Amino acid sequence: MGVQVKVATPERVLLFAPLGPNINHHRTVFGGSGVVLATLSAWTLLHLRLSHEHLDAQLVIQRSSMEYERPISGDFEAVCGLADEAIWQRFRSTLERRGRARMTLNAYLLHASHEMGSFVGDFVALVQPGRRP
Repeated sequence: MGVQVKVATPERVLLFAPLGPNINHHRTVFGGSGVVLATLSAWTLLHLRLSHEHLDAQLVIQRSSMEYERPISGDFEAVCGLADEAIWQRFRSTLERRGRARMTLNAYLLHASHEMGSFVGDFVALVQPGRRP
């Protein structure tokens, strides 16, 4: 896919991918590549946040959906940010109390600074039995 990390902080992840290895027969971005980049941006954001706060948990995606607004005819990016600190605190509290927590994240596909698609994913963090988050 040729993915490159442009920004990777516990608050925001921005990933880049060139059209070349992700092209379909219409000479636009293959839909599977778009959803993978969006999923990876959201997963990476949550992974970095867990790591930054020293929370030891496995992270899996439970469900997702992707909507493409327009075909992407060139290099593209996926961006995901943590929009609400209160949601994070509720997630963290639930993880510490129950050993399991779920968070929904939104990511967006961009081309030439224009939003081209949106992703919604539910991620679950799981603490292994006998371990503390």
